[in-house]
Amino acid sequence: MNVFLIDSTTKQVTEHEVAETLAALQALIGFATLDADEIDANGDHLFFDEECFIRQQVNVGKFKVDNLAPIAGKGVVVNRSDNGKTLSSPTIDLAGLIKRVTFL
Repeated sequence: MNVFLIDSTTKQVTEHEVAETLAALQALIGFATLDADEIDANGDHLFFDEECFIRQQVNVGKFKVDNLAPIAGKGVVVNRSDNGKTLSSPTIDLAGLIKRVTFL
C-alpha cells in the first residue's frame, strides 16, 4: 500500500510503499508505541508515536494536521477500516495532505 510519511525534522511529506501491517508503520515512524487519530470521514488516520512528547529526543520538530494536537517526530497517514483491522492506501492525495499539514 502507499502511505504518506510526515517528517517534522525535514519538514517534508513523502509517499512510501509499505506492507499492509502495523509493523511497517512502526518501521517508518521508528517506534513500536503507535496511536492514531482520524483525519477525515473517509477513514484516513494519522499514526504517530504515542510517547512522542515523553521521549527525550534531540532536534526533533513538531507538526500538526488541521486542528489536531501537535505531534513530535514522524507520522504516517493511512486508511483504516473494519474497526482498525484493515490498513490500506489513504483516500487523500499527497497534494491535499500537504495543504493540511503545518510544521511548527
